[in-house]
Amino acid sequence: MTQQVEENALIARLSSFLPHRPAQLNGVQESDAELVRLPGSNQILAVTTDAIVEEIETGLYADPYLIGWMTVMANLSDLAAVGADPIGILIAETLRRDAAEADVLALQTGIRDACLRTGTHVLGGDTNFSDRLHTTGTAIGLITDGSPLMRVRCKPGEVLFCTGLLGAGNAFAAIQMMGSVRADLPPYRPVARLQEGRSLRSCASICMDTSDGLVATLDQLGRLNNCGFHLEKGWENHLAPEALRIAGIAGLSPWTLFAGPHGEFELVFTVPTHKIPVLHNAAEEARWVPVRLGVVTEDPGLSIADWGKLNPDDLASIRNHPLRNKADIQAFLRLLANLAERCRISTKG
Repeated sequence: MTQQVEENALIARLSSFLPHRPAQLNGVQESDAELVRLPGSNQILAVTTDAIVEEIETGLYADPYLIGWMTVMANLSDLAAVGADPIGILIAETLRRDAAEADVLALQTGIRDACLRTGTHVLGGDTNFSDRLHTTGTAIGLITDGSPLMRVRCKPGEVLFCTGLLGAGNAFAAIQMMGSVRADLPPYRPVARLQEGRSLRSCASICMDTSDGLVATLDQLGRLNNCGFHLEKGWENHLAPEALRIAGIAGLSPWTLFAGPHGEFELVFTVPTHKIPVLHNAAEEARWVPVRLGVVTEDPGLSIADWGKLNPDDLASIRNHPLRNKADIQAFLRLLANLAERCRISTKG
């Protein structure tokens, strides 16, 4: 089922040409970070790399400070989703040849502040020059107990949770990409859920971050586990109030805050019912509150209480659209509205 999504098919094709280490624990797409057991040890090395390219090219990230911040957080979020403790991050910066000194300083300040916010260090990196600014991070982490979080091995009947309120990422993207919409916004500064990820190793069956939005996250997990998900009544209550306010200003349905492709680094995970007390104890100790979203189902797709259901073809169309249509946000919103009408999901804000 993963091949129905064009990005998955591309990654599978590209990776088929490459050698893979036998000691690697995860297969392609099976975890947010790559996992390798260290020789003669129960410890697992977690490594991930993420580039900030499309976000710059489309104009989604224009502020150099935000670009630096997101270069760090996007990578640390992958470590959070496998429950790793960060060792540090490598940063590769391709700077514009004509970059203003103030912009270069803002980029470095964003990187520094994100590291300070998460207790992480820059280990080194690489610097190049080109006509366009691009940044790439490579984060390295360690799992000392040999039990990483992965995206596979959940079962129907398990309960679906996330680490916090959703929608802030898509609300930010809507304001940036729609142009004509104006709102008095606080700075967009999502934070990788490292502490939450560590506490989930004791109870979660699967875990993935919401960097691509909730719908894409649930679709990917469903395809990997040959299952589906049901969102329970009151799903709008799991959207951040500020995100709902922005959706109202932009004339968008709350549904688009779940379905859009730009997330906010919360973790989505499932827990067997008998381990829910373990989850609440671990979360209380780590000082965070799990948000219950729904349950895992045998039937593939995404059903939403009292509204309707999106089948795997619907979900694939949502995920494939940005690849085929670049940054045409109006066409994407029309697709979401058409699916909402057909599936009887409210399109009213």
